[in-house]
Amino acid sequence: QVQLVESGGGLVQAGGSLRLSCAASGRTFSSYAMGWFRQAPGKEREFVAAISWSGGSTSYTDSVKGRFTISRDNAKNTVSLQMNSLKPEDTAVYYCAAAPGNVLLLRTSPVYWGQGTQVTVSS
Repeated sequence: QVQLVESGGGLVQAGGSLRLSCAASGRTFSSYAMGWFRQAPGKEREFVAAISWSGGSTSYTDSVKGRFTISRDNAKNTVSLQMNSLKPEDTAVYYCAAAPGNVLLLRTSPVYWGQGTQVTVSS
């Protein structure tokens, strides 16, 4: 089992920045690909970003490329999402996710989920 707890959500104006963090506990964190998904009201949950166990490989959905950066610290069992130039359409509940494998598996078949943190971007 892997337990994931997100933090760092909040309300920000368009153009602003937020940093989300996810603290992991349980099995060996460093062997898992980690990532972020989001779900806006009335929409399906969608992939946002992922990072490999080593941090050497990352993946982003097109709408956040150049604005969001995912990183991880295996010594601290944390993964972060730095979100810059936020837009109202980034408003959603953001979920941390983990998968035992590579970035592709995280994108398609995440196994563990956090409880989510709300991000609201005002125009």
